[in-house]
Amino acid sequence: MPVSPSTPPHPGHRRTRWLARLLVLACLPLVLALWAVWPTGPIPVSPQAAPTPGGELIERGRYLATLGNCQGCHSLPGRPAYAGGTPIATPFGQVYGPNLTPSAQGLGDWSADDFWRAMHFGQRPDGRWLNPAFPYPNTTHIRREDSDALYAYLRSLPPDDTPSRPNGLRWPYNTQAALKVWRALYFRPADTAAPSTPGDVLAQGRYLVEGLGHCSACHAPRNRWGGAGDLLSLAGGRLPSGWEAPSLLDPAEAGVQGWTEDEVVALLGMGRSGPHRATGPMAEVVAGSLRHWKADDLRAVARHLQQLPVTPARRTAPSASGSVDAARGAALYTTHCASCHGEQGQGYRLANGQVAYPALAGNRTVLLASAANLLQTVRHGGYALATPDEPLPFGMPPFQMTLDDPAMAAVLTHLRQSWGHRAGAVTPLDLHRLTDGRRP
Repeated sequence: MPVSPSTPPHPGHRRTRWLARLLVLACLPLVLALWAVWPTGPIPVSPQAAPTPGGELIERGRYLATLGNCQGCHSLPGRPAYAGGTPIATPFGQVYGPNLTPSAQGLGDWSADDFWRAMHFGQRPDGRWLNPAFPYPNTTHIRREDSDALYAYLRSLPPDDTPSRPNGLRWPYNTQAALKVWRALYFRPADTAAPSTPGDVLAQGRYLVEGLGHCSACHAPRNRWGGAGDLLSLAGGRLPSGWEAPSLLDPAEAGVQGWTEDEVVALLGMGRSGPHRATGPMAEVVAGSLRHWKADDLRAVARHLQQLPVTPARRTAPSASGSVDAARGAALYTTHCASCHGEQGQGYRLANGQVAYPALAGNRTVLLASAANLLQTVRHGGYALATPDEPLPFGMPPFQMTLDDPAMAAVLTHLRQSWGHRAGAVTPLDLHRLTDGRRP
């Protein structure tokens, strides 16, 4: 029954509003203190001689931009490269990649020192703090000479006058005060990066993973404020898109500690390795960045990932199926899935041994503690990346228009609890939580 405007608010709602007001008042002294103590102008940087423009420096900057997948956030299909406008979803509202071309709307009046200040400190030339959707907790680790090469490459682009689109963050996340608090809690500029040492493969791998590769931007667990005690952690995290970036520390999730170096390089460089496939956001990273890396850099990253400490990810105990209809899940699997993935989830290989449809029995995506990636794949379909030796890979159609929530939950539960699997059941309510980016 609708509530009339004259109906008094529920007592619980009044308490919630008063608690929120008290919290704001309690935080106000901290905000004012930070505003008074923290610099409001540009952070001084050590002046450097302007890099001499040249083809070699620009080409190195172009490659560094590829390493960092910069175009993924600063370029739109059909638009000039790096003209900005790419929408980026965050839990706090929408942000848009800004224009990075050398126009007045982009980096036109920025110096190399200004660019370094943004990369290392997350600050604009006018002293305003950048939103951490730009991964300056990672770019703070890159070397000054690499920042200068990136700057030279961006200055070489044709200028485009497309204005940078204003962000759509909610209050108070759109304020400089909120950014000051966030930085005080979660960000420390890195010390000067160690110089490159030829032949130190592990150091190069770590430099790429922590810096330009910014792997932890997705794979670090974050709290409700978008922060973490260790923003370089690779223990896995949820993405606003509803996908899960699985832990790179746990071989049961996405850890590669037991793989050969060639297997890791194949997954990074081609998006597939044996029965394993890169899907979702990771497939986009492979397509836009990793497949264009030099072999030595892929091997350096592979070797670094292989030596990461093995740390089991958080596990959820198997839950009772509750309202999930197990018999219905089995029947739906037979109808929609078994013809490709096999009655026993064994998958299907071509005569040459190439995987056409991956096995679901023992599949790491199926068995993740969170069913988020499994849900995304079944809802939206699964499509492997094309490669020279597999130009037309097999794919899976989306089922979001075929299966309603109870049917989807039944199928996912069947996958997670068949063939010896003991992962948690999935209920229709879980689907809504996973869609909202929350862990059930």
